[in-house]
Amino acid sequence: MSTPILEFRRVSRSFGEGRAAVPVLRNVDLSVNELEFLCLVGESGCGKTTTGKILSGLLPPTGGRVLFEGQDVSTLKGEAYGRYRRAVQIVHQDPYASLNPTQSIFDILRYPLLRHGFAKNHKQAHTRASELLELVGLTPTADVIGKYPHQLSGGQRQRVSIARALTTQPKVIVADEAVSMVDVSIRISILKTLMKMRETLGLTIVFITHDLALAKYFAWEGRIAVMYLGRVVEVGATRDVTGRPQHPYTKTLLSAIPEPDPDRTRRKEQLSLRSEDVPSLTELPAGCTFHPRCPFFEPGRCDREEPELEAVPRAESDARVACLPLTEDGTLRPYGG
Repeated sequence: MSTPILEFRRVSRSFGEGRAAVPVLRNVDLSVNELEFLCLVGESGCGKTTTGKILSGLLPPTGGRVLFEGQDVSTLKGEAYGRYRRAVQIVHQDPYASLNPTQSIFDILRYPLLRHGFAKNHKQAHTRASELLELVGLTPTADVIGKYPHQLSGGQRQRVSIARALTTQPKVIVADEAVSMVDVSIRISILKTLMKMRETLGLTIVFITHDLALAKYFAWEGRIAVMYLGRVVEVGATRDVTGRPQHPYTKTLLSAIPEPDPDRTRRKEQLSLRSEDVPSLTELPAGCTFHPRCPFFEPGRCDREEPELEAVPRAESDARVACLPLTEDGTLRPYGG
């Protein structure tokens, strides 16, 4: 297999120092392959956004290694580091906070174009900015390029954020909850724009979301990595993760997705958590951190041993899961079984 374009090797990230340190990520192993869709899925506070910021170079890890095209990012200097930062761009969740309200849309796009040499003068910058706006569906561009962010809708602002991310001709776009703050009616439109850019520009896309149904739609031909309390607990092809989930947390997320077909809803497996309370990051339980809520909990094992992310037995694809009760045939033993 080819070298992943981005890779985490036992990456950890804490905020604070000493006893006040909060472990947001813990020994995360993750690879991002060139030209793929990879969705990071999990509930709020699981570390998805921190993962995205570390991938794009906005945060350094406090442990482990981040590799870009096989090279340790911490060893990159000068132009090599600049190439990495240009190659991996992030689209932030909040389009109302991520754009400078004192700059016009042209100024927002012009600066990175001139700063990184993708335009030599004002005229070239204007031409390229117009091309980018057209690429993300903001047409006619003349009606947008001279406006300020407050004069645009939330969906238009997010498209400007995507256009800004494209100014440096990146290889990877990290879209952090990129559609969570726009109207439901235009979410699919923005998702289709991202998918089209993957085809036309050869982009790799890391899409961060708490919505597993959205991840299923967006990355049907890609992969999903499910996160829980700072760790990846399951990763694999979207068709496998959503059709044959292995981790109890993934099973629980899928069982909570409403189905439009009443008959399907009646046939759907319903899983009940042992507890509704999510453990605090400052007081993580021993063993598997999901065991206080897990419907497949095994006393004396799950509360003592922390599972590693390992290959699923007899899986048809490259699927991995972090779960102790997984049997040799790749199934979960039920609670008490």
